[in-house]
Amino acid sequence: MSDSERLTATPGGIKLAPLDAIIDGKARNFVLQMRAGRFHGFVVRKDDAVFGYVDRCPHMGLPLAQVLDEYLTPRGDLIACSWHSALFEIDSGACVGGPCGGTRLTPWPVAVVDGMIVTAG
Repeated sequence: MSDSERLTATPGGIKLAPLDAIIDGKARNFVLQMRAGRFHGFVVRKDDAVFGYVDRCPHMGLPLAQVLDEYLTPRGDLIACSWHSALFEIDSGACVGGPCGGTRLTPWPVAVVDGMIVTAG
């Protein structure tokens, strides 16, 4: 799939999964087929908060995880690009290590509504 067919945003109100579908301190990949193309994103859960990002490293444009849903460091405190070891803060997406200095992940607005993770686009 070409980059022109890979979307970087979604409309609001799309139900993704129950909050309990993501273990606290873990992440989950979501691929949404839209009319305009396919969207690849992931959601990280910290307690009852969720943080969503477009699944694309700002360093090389690759998806961050080489293994499905493996977006976090072993300690679970940072998002890690498995290709070039770039590290990002979970709550802001800011690069804090590796070859991505001064950049950040593209946010994907998500929220928890009535126990369900939804897009907040």
